[in-house]
Amino acid sequence: MSQPEYDLVIIGSGPGGHVAAVRAAHLGLKTAIAAVSLAALVAGVPAPRAQDRAELAKEPRISLEATRKAMKWDEPAEPVKIAGPLYFVGTRGLASWLIATTEGHILLNTTMPSGGPMIEASIRKLGFKPEEIRILLTGHAHVDHVGGHAYIQKLSGARVAMIAEEVDLIASGGKRDFRYSAQPEFAFEPVKVDRVLGDGETIRLGEVALTAYRTAGHTRGSTTFAMKITEDGKTYNVVFPGSASINPGYRLLKDPSYPGIADDYRRTVDFLETMTPDIWLEMHIDALDFETKRARAVVEGIAAWVNREEYRKWVAAVREKLEAALAAERDPGGAH
Repeated sequence: MSQPEYDLVIIGSGPGGHVAAVRAAHLGLKTAIAAVSLAALVAGVPAPRAQDRAELAKEPRISLEATRKAMKWDEPAEPVKIAGPLYFVGTRGLASWLIATTEGHILLNTTMPSGGPMIEASIRKLGFKPEEIRILLTGHAHVDHVGGHAYIQKLSGARVAMIAEEVDLIASGGKRDFRYSAQPEFAFEPVKVDRVLGDGETIRLGEVALTAYRTAGHTRGSTTFAMKITEDGKTYNVVFPGSASINPGYRLLKDPSYPGIADDYRRTVDFLETMTPDIWLEMHIDALDFETKRARAVVEGIAAWVNREEYRKWVAAVREKLEAALAAERDPGGAH
């Protein structure tokens, strides 16, 4: 007897009202619902229910596969200039940011392993040469953000820079991950780190400077980058958060996923609350209502990307989710 197939749709109230859908044959309805809940979690819409998070924690492989399809992580997207030296060269669901300088380029994040050739094509379409990438960065070393690092590094010979606490993770190809080390679907081709960064260290290339801040919890060395860009004679503060989400299966208090993870998350949220970006650019672009902003930018220019209030709301939501996760671990039987 064949198993039923379900079309599942979730509509969220995040920036722009995220919509995700998964066709779930053979997964089982509970797991399929959990997979869609992960798509919502990634997109920054309200947190999935506790029972759905439990399903996600049991099936990380299925959740990853469903989410990458629902969120279009492996589909090419049109590149676009944000402002100044900053360009989007990612996929339909994941960000990759090209920062062009007179002495070569910086690339921040490389999406999934399938993303390397797509990023290369996008850079060429903008009129730049990917062979001139000099520095490779990432917000954290999970497969959806460093999957294309090895491809781009081989193409360009770029130097990989990584904050100290993240070096083992990227150098191991994900095998040192505290949550996903046993999941081959979360692995990626390892890359050698050429420059180890300290917390608060600044990376300079040409006329561009980015500062790296350790904002740990999601991984031990999750990193937020900050820079200034100039457009039409005006300077803007830009922030690229490294991710502060709490993935299903993470443990903060009892038998923590790694020692000090709860304190790391608290410090991260405290730090993010001190930042005052004019423009903030997430690693998962659904959280930014990216396509709406792209369309607005045709008429409005950089004003379409200025999103100070959205950043404040995002940080408030991160704080709320952290407190809810801590409360749920303190009182597993409570209503959260």
